[in-house]
Amino acid sequence: MRALVLYAHPDPASFGAAVHETVVSALGRAGHEVDDCDLYAEGFDPVLSREERVGYHDLASNRNSVAGYVERLMRAEALFLCFPVWNYGYPAIMKGYFDRVFLPGVSFKLVDGSIRPNLWNIRRLMTVATYGGSRWRTMLMGDPPRRQIKRGLRAVCHPAARVSYLAHYDMNRSTPESRAAFMTKIEQEIARIQEPV
Repeated sequence: MRALVLYAHPDPASFGAAVHETVVSALGRAGHEVDDCDLYAEGFDPVLSREERVGYHDLASNRNSVAGYVERLMRAEALFLCFPVWNYGYPAIMKGYFDRVFLPGVSFKLVDGSIRPNLWNIRRLMTVATYGGSRWRTMLMGDPPRRQIKRGLRAVCHPAARVSYLAHYDMNRSTPESRAAFMTKIEQEIARIQEPV
């Protein structure tokens, strides 16, 4: 399976970086082809420019400034997201990726004014996220990243795409044991992934 790993964390010494490495390593051990997209390391510009917004609906040219990222996304059969949740949302660089790469004609089509999914190549969607706050506090806030991925992002993928969302909550009070257990959970989840049907 061709897996695109989309990773967003600025600190290579962070637990988030260790989580990312676990995801990439586990996919490799399971025999999957991995395209590791480290947004910070690649210097991805998350800012949607005026020109990009003006040309957003021009299918002939709207992907020109992010053509390489679009090509990688369209080539993938699975999408793995690795990120910390900050202020109940994605890191700005990942939000910018969605703003600039998930374009009309890429992640969705407009048909008579209605949005239709277009990422039918994505048959597996997995998120591995870390939260500073507790699960209870995050639930009170509605857990926006979980909702956005399991509803919004899922809606533009293949109708039969399988989705999983692994989260380590309460990082502010995490322990070596809780972090190790989370890594084991990631490895076990990835080991169960089969080739797309």
